[in-house]
Amino acid sequence: MDDIVEKDLSYSIVKAAYEVFNELGPGFAEDIYEEAMIVVLKKYGHIPEQQKRVDVFFQSVNVGFHKLDLLVDGRVILELKAVSEIIAIHKQQALAYLKATGLQLAIVINFGAGRLQVARVVNTRQRKIASHQASF
Repeated sequence: MDDIVEKDLSYSIVKAAYEVFNELGPGFAEDIYEEAMIVVLKKYGHIPEQQKRVDVFFQSVNVGFHKLDLLVDGRVILELKAVSEIIAIHKQQALAYLKATGLQLAIVINFGAGRLQVARVVNTRQRKIASHQASF
């Protein structure tokens, strides 16, 4: 049995990230990489949603919102970075987005280092933190 969450989609996303990194390299702002990822993901037949708003609820009260960098095919959150390295807070942030959406997988992609860095973050609970539906 294959237990890798969103295996095929993950592979395609990482392939797209390498294509972007190999052409642009490090040094650009995150929004440049975001736009480039959209170009490549669309080329691969995916549906990327940019800056998707996700409401966050606490005890059924809307306490704010976050905008996801990219949501791919409605299934995988991409958190894009252009920093020296992926650190724990980046993965924790991605996990918080997964909890808010009820999705299973986020991928943190860092274009800012000398080589592309990719970290998979899996939501093992797979349920929203709110008791009623967030507008997603």
